[in-house]
Amino acid sequence: MLLNPPLRAGDVIRLKKHHACGNDLWEVLFAGADVRLKCTSCGRVIFIDRAKFSSRFKKRIEVAKTGK
Repeated sequence: MLLNPPLRAGDVIRLKKHHACGNDLWEVLFAGADVRLKCTSCGRVIFIDRAKFSSRFKKRIEVAKTGK
């Protein structure tokens, strides 16, 4: 999966399935070989490998702001 711009920390994404709390929006905390995601509703943090993430990814909602 190629995203333009690439996936990076701070992005907000939507996955195909809802979390147990009913939310489907996640904030990216780390993007590498594994992706660390934080639920925007309940705050639960999960690790998911890149292959599973690619199959579960639906849409990027918000791109992280860059700048100093």
